[in-house]
Amino acid sequence: MGAHGRRAGDGGRVVSAGRILPEVVDAAQRARTLALFRERGLVLPTFDELAEPATIAPERQAGLEGVDPDAADARNLFRVHWHNAAGRRDFAAVPEHVVFTKELTGVDAPIVVLLGNRFPMIGAHKVLAAYGCLVPRLVTGAFDPEQHRAIWPSTGNYCRGGVAISTILGCRGVAVLPEGMSAERFEWLREWVAAPEDVIRTPGTESNVKEIYDECARLAADPANVVFNQFCEFGNHLVHYHCTGRAFESVYRHLAATRPELKLAAFVSATGSAGTIAAGDRLKELFGTRIAAVEALECPTMLENGFGEHNIQGIGDKHIPFVHNVTNTDAVVGISDKSTDALNAVFANDLGRDHLSRERGVPAEQLAHLADLGLSSICNLLASIDVARELRLGPEEAVFTVATDGASMYATEIEGCLARDFGGRLDAEAAARTLSERLFERHLEGGGERVELLGEAGRRRVFNLGYFTWVEQQGVSLEDFEARRSQAWWQELRAELPRWNELIEAFNAELGAGGGA
Repeated sequence: MGAHGRRAGDGGRVVSAGRILPEVVDAAQRARTLALFRERGLVLPTFDELAEPATIAPERQAGLEGVDPDAADARNLFRVHWHNAAGRRDFAAVPEHVVFTKELTGVDAPIVVLLGNRFPMIGAHKVLAAYGCLVPRLVTGAFDPEQHRAIWPSTGNYCRGGVAISTILGCRGVAVLPEGMSAERFEWLREWVAAPEDVIRTPGTESNVKEIYDECARLAADPANVVFNQFCEFGNHLVHYHCTGRAFESVYRHLAATRPELKLAAFVSATGSAGTIAAGDRLKELFGTRIAAVEALECPTMLENGFGEHNIQGIGDKHIPFVHNVTNTDAVVGISDKSTDALNAVFANDLGRDHLSRERGVPAEQLAHLADLGLSSICNLLASIDVARELRLGPEEAVFTVATDGASMYATEIEGCLARDFGGRLDAEAAARTLSERLFERHLEGGGERVELLGEAGRRRVFNLGYFTWVEQQGVSLEDFEARRSQAWWQELRAELPRWNELIEAFNAELGAGGGA
């Protein structure tokens, strides 16, 4: 990631852009961080605890009683996992999910969606990625909570997660995001940042990731700024492989207990920063699951090496993230923001839900869960339907995907959609037509959404496209870039996970008496 990508490993041994080794790099700084955390009564959950929250000490779980899941309280770190119940105060044995059936999807294959709005503080799973990127720097002494500023570039949820994690750990967090993102994101940030200047708005909207990179390059010129660029931070990949992958595994085993013939046929995820899609790597290892990456049809980067603008907030584009294990990806799906915008409006409207209930027989439980789907979540649902169609999956071949956040993050987007596409209001006829065109009959539209199954040549094409961002623009060495073609490289990276857990455990042990949080 050039200067600002490597800044995230400042003081450590950087073995690849955005990747540091699991070893103490500054003992003196680590000691100062320990003293600060001890004074504040802080303790860090291990990655293993976030992957399997049942292993969190009972007294620590009990200590969460009465803690507001949206509060800037360090005890909420022990809620940064997929096992929060609907109210987000209690733990769930199985991660919260919904199984969408043929009445809604039109396909035989069940579509299983994990619900990201059960996460604390930001109501989105990106808070997990932020934790996975910051904590390794703290426990190795590569980040000074009192002197450094943590810079969190994203298109919305990751920077909110970064600000939340930074705040409760006593660090200064700075959000960098496009000015055209949803108003709800900026309202949340105003409540959490230490000062208004800690929210930096870059030009454009969801598609303008390059402008975010440019701003980060400017910020990285100041040694006090440490950029945690999710697109090249391998902590993003590791925490999703380890925690999100296990969450999907848990849900699958839960469903298969009563449906032993059920197969986990496909995993679908919009790439965004390509963190979440790492869960697919784990599922492929365990179950032979095929992995589908999703992007906006209006900016078909993987499909056509293309460009454009779109409003599927949460999935950046015009580049291939450095942490995307492209050569393990089996398909690419393009989804139109016309579909996600329109369905966001219709799903939120009584007319739309009534039509689904009356005309399609969609069960009430599934209708209630439509509120758990934000724009990128609807995108993942549509892509899952397309994958099921393309692969001709049957009723015992499930497609798993993720709802990264809920509809509440996009309420203000509905007004613009209604004004642009529905003449200012939604009536029953328009709701029915939208559901037909944008959900049930999308596959019939000429030039509409598409699925491309990737062979060796397709994977090579997508991988090679990343060269222009990472080597030519951002200064990554050709050796570092090429190394990621090999699955052995990724396996070596994941083999470091036990050592990262040991470093967190050792840090907590030195805090003494469990750290107190």
